[in-house]
Amino acid sequence: MTTDTRRALVVRGGWDGHHPVTISDSFVPYLKDRGFTVETSEDLAVYDDAERLAATDLIVQCWTMGSITREQSANLAAAVRAGTGLAGWHGGIVDCFHDHGYHLLTGGTFVMHPPGYLDHGYEIVPQRADHPIVAGLDDFTLHSEQYWVLTDPQIDVLATTTFPPDEFHDRPAVMPAVWARTWGQGRVFVSTIGHKPDDFDVPEVRTLTERGLLWASR
Repeated sequence: MTTDTRRALVVRGGWDGHHPVTISDSFVPYLKDRGFTVETSEDLAVYDDAERLAATDLIVQCWTMGSITREQSANLAAAVRAGTGLAGWHGGIVDCFHDHGYHLLTGGTFVMHPPGYLDHGYEIVPQRADHPIVAGLDDFTLHSEQYWVLTDPQIDVLATTTFPPDEFHDRPAVMPAVWARTWGQGRVFVSTIGHKPDDFDVPEVRTLTERGLLWASR
């Protein structure tokens, strides 16, 4: 526990099927225990306030679908470029906002997932196994949605998931699932895992998400 006070802003809303309040609330005590003051916003208008974003050390975004204005997107990107951290999981960070600038910032966007929930695995990238977000974690399996994403080649991929061949693809596809990146002076953490609250009952999922929040923060 640290005595330094940092400011976290949780921006949550959009499609209720991703449980934005329930899941984001589950991380608030963790952040508070590590010295953050935590504010929440359920209105994207918070991204209109460039000064507030610049004064925030960590923005946790949990907002599926929805629309962001060009000015809001530019304010968010500018804050991160100046040192504010950005972090999130699943649809709350990659299935939102049809805005090119936003997707350049996060380093990826959701495309599809196979119907329903299925058992599938996640593999820690061996060359990145010493990264603080995944250090000491083993590969793990999950019964949930598996995200197919399009990503920036310059992200730092920490974990992957593999899609088997299907009617459209004649060979397995290894897909980025957890990644980190820098954007100017700021850091961005993205996990595609976390469709439902009990996904975070898997110890590896909870741990890498908590670590990702801290890693991204200023």
